[in-house]
Amino acid sequence: MHVTVISPEAAMFDGEADAVVAPAFDGEVGILPRHAPFMTLLGTGTLVVRQGGTARRFSVRGGFLQVVDDRVRVVTEHVQGAPDEA
Repeated sequence: MHVTVISPEAAMFDGEADAVVAPAFDGEVGILPRHAPFMTLLGTGTLVVRQGGTARRFSVRGGFLQVVDDRVRVVTEHVQGAPDEA
């Protein structure tokens, strides 16, 4: 599935992933490939994007997560972590 993580300051990640774990406003959500369409507000916590045996971690606060057509879009008010190098 294709994952995009953006904030007003920067695009932090744009690429393929095997799984996403996100801090929704009411608890963690896990997203795997071919997930049903879904949308949730984000809370504060750690967003994890798994690619094979590696995991990229981002600290996020606010915003939303959307899943449509095997694409995950994370639009957050604030994000910290290593920017996308690709």
